[in-house]
Amino acid sequence: MKLTRGYFGARRNVWTVAKNTWEKGLTYAFRDRRAKKRNFRALWIQRINAGARLEGLSYSRLMGALKEAGIEINRKVLADLAMNNPEAFKAVIAKAKR
Repeated sequence: MKLTRGYFGARRNVWTVAKNTWEKGLTYAFRDRRAKKRNFRALWIQRINAGARLEGLSYSRLMGALKEAGIEINRKVLADLAMNNPEAFKAVIAKAKR
């Protein structure tokens, strides 16, 4: 019952309802930890694509050029560079284009 503190109505104080609600919440938590990862990856790709388009490249061409150039940098870092440090992002793109 301590685990259902803050729930509303019978979800808080009726044993079977509280137990079922708590178990369902665990299921949602498990599912949404994975969904969160998917959502962030999609956000990073959108940010990288926006930055790449300013330099005349598409996202897929940029990622292909990075792989071909042997530059191993993950999408999280690339997205951060595109948003917060455009000069460094341009330098990475220039290196990938060569």
